[in-house]
Formats: sequence, structure tokens, C-alpha cells
Amino acid sequence: MKVLIVYHSLYGHTLQLARAVEEGIKSVLGVEAVLRRAAEFADAEKDLETGDGYASKIWHEQKAIPVCTVDDLRAADGVIFGSGTRYGNMTAQMKRLIDSTASLWLNGEMEGKPAGVFTTTASTHGGQETTLLTMMVPLLHLGMLIVGVPYSTPGMVHTEARGGTPYGATSIAGPRGELAPTPEDLAIARAHGKRVADVAIRVRSERASKTPDSIRDS
Repeated sequence: MKVLIVYHSLYGHTLQLARAVEEGIKSVLGVEAVLRRAAEFADAEKDLETGDGYASKIWHEQKAIPVCTVDDLRAADGVIFGSGTRYGNMTAQMKRLIDSTASLWLNGEMEGKPAGVFTTTASTHGGQETTLLTMMVPLLHLGMLIVGVPYSTPGMVHTEARGGTPYGATSIAGPRGELAPTPEDLAIARAHGKRVADVAIRVRSERASKTPDSIRDS
């Protein structure tokens, strides 16, 4: 069984959450975590490849991670999507990947698969919830089962300037990208990954129990 984490990260904050989600998935026996990134735009990739700024440093650290393909999505038993926020929505790079799934939609190949979403923003009120909610919309069109983070998860109930929403794991990067995900942010991301993996196992078990033989016997 495979649960896919696909993310887009320019300054590394969303990548840090993705790694924590990956740890959570790996904690579930029998589930393989598959990490992929959304393809960068060609012009941006050229600038990142030759630049000497912080974004270029992060680019070189993550460019060996394979780019997500439609086949990766097709093969996954569950998917968790992570994106930085652009004006209260996912990045264009992530949207381009999702927009490439028409064949999966036409054939119903993503239907019934659990899905989660996570994000990072520069500020406390930078669009975390709107980004997560709008990321869910195309996943619902694909027929996926949205899995959030319940308030029973440790660290969810707080009034601190950090992440953690019922819609998905989050973190605050700071206006200059100077902040890192807090230990609580990473713990919630791990819990989110584990929860999607647990649901994926339950979905497969439920489907296995509804074989033609079991239906005839019922």
C-alpha cells in the first residue's frame, strides 16, 4: 500500500511539513510513503538553478526528489497535497499538477482514495484556511475522501502564533521566511500523515470485504 505526499515548496517550509507527514505515514505498518514534488515552471527553474539566493539553495536541496506524475497519483492508495500559499490559494505549480488529472477524473481512478492537504503562510492570517479549503475543491471533484485533523490531536487547541487547523497541517514561515515549523506544527503534520495512512488501510479493508463472494453470502 502506498500513500503519496506531493508538495510544492519555494523556501523549504512546506518541504519540512512534507517530511513530517512522510514520517507519520511511515509509522503505519504496511504503508509505504512516496515523496514527490510538483514540477517547477521552466523559467523559474532556470533562475533557481543559476541563482545564489536562499530559494536557490532550497532548490538544490530538493531537486533530486522526483517530480510527481499522473501515474504516481494513479498508483497511490491515498494522497496528501502540500503547497505554500499564494493570495489565499495553492501555488500555480500545484494547480497545474491537479489540472493535469483529467484522465483520472474521466475514469474515476481517484474515487474513494483518502486525501489530505497542508500549507504554510508568511503570516498568522495569511490564508491558511482558505488555501486548504480551496485545495479540497478539485479533490472532491475527483471523488476523493477528505481527511482532516481532529481536535483530539495533541496541540490542536491553542492560541499561539503557530499552525494547526482541522483542515490540515499548517505552519507560519514569517514575512522573510525566517521562521521554521514549530515542534507542535511538525507533530500535527506527522499525525495528519498517520491518519491518512490509517484511513487508506480501512478503505482497502472495506473494499476487500465487499468481494463478489462476500456479497453473495450476505
